[in-house]
Amino acid sequence: MEETPHKRLFRFGTFEADPQSGELRKQGRRVQLQGQPFEILTMLLEQPGQVVSRAQIRERLWPGGTFVDFDHSLNTAINKIRDVLDDSAASPRFIETLARRGYRFIAPVEVEGEDPVVPHTPSTARAAETLLEQQENVRATPTLLTATHEMPHASRSLVRTLFLLLQLMYFSFYLISLARLHVVEEMFAATFTRPVWLVVLLIVTAVVGIPIRLYLISTVAFNAPGLREKFPRLFAVIFPLDELWALAPFLLVPQIGYGLALGLTAILLYAPFAQRSLILMGAGGSSRIEPAGS
Repeated sequence: MEETPHKRLFRFGTFEADPQSGELRKQGRRVQLQGQPFEILTMLLEQPGQVVSRAQIRERLWPGGTFVDFDHSLNTAINKIRDVLDDSAASPRFIETLARRGYRFIAPVEVEGEDPVVPHTPSTARAAETLLEQQENVRATPTLLTATHEMPHASRSLVRTLFLLLQLMYFSFYLISLARLHVVEEMFAATFTRPVWLVVLLIVTAVVGIPIRLYLISTVAFNAPGLREKFPRLFAVIFPLDELWALAPFLLVPQIGYGLALGLTAILLYAPFAQRSLILMGAGGSSRIEPAGS
């Protein structure tokens, strides 16, 4: 009896797919990808570098007589795969879309003990080489900040909620400080010889910070695509701003004392890195919306 492909184990990037158990693992940890999305991924892994047509997928997963909105179901499944793989339809590392034809797996695939299968097609050979280089760099080069593949898995609703709470916290800092500006001026005047520059700095950073927080809150709340790719660039602006506003608890020294203000400042110094981690864990949407019928 001929052995079926479901007995094989597929490895690509930091992922491992086991068709027999129906499990996808990332660095040994199981990730949530089951049912039809996993079956589609398996079909692509079985034929790396080759086009798997929409008709082939439909025949295997939605046979004749099955009542379903095929285009919507297929696009939803592909988006789910890309979300789990942290892939993008615009600049794919794993799954390439061929409009109105189907899909192609473009990354190197290793099949349990066999030599890696590196798909070489005119449009994807360089992408495969780049992926290999990136994987080697990730393994060999220590990084100051945590990379995406090192993030723990967590509920997306949880990380989105935590991210929104952080933005609301900063937004409150700005509004309260501006509303109590006269009190802040008096505090600065009692401590510093030239408080006017500190007041100006507070006003400018608050005015800059308010639209940034509104943008982040609305983008995450409405799950707008692209924030995961844009945030690393935005981080260069947010980091110094947030580190400066980590001193905000000292504005409440008369109420909470220096000890508690120092402790809260120490916590807030980590907040910019926490925001970045939450984005990488899935708080921000990625630019991987699959066009209908593509």
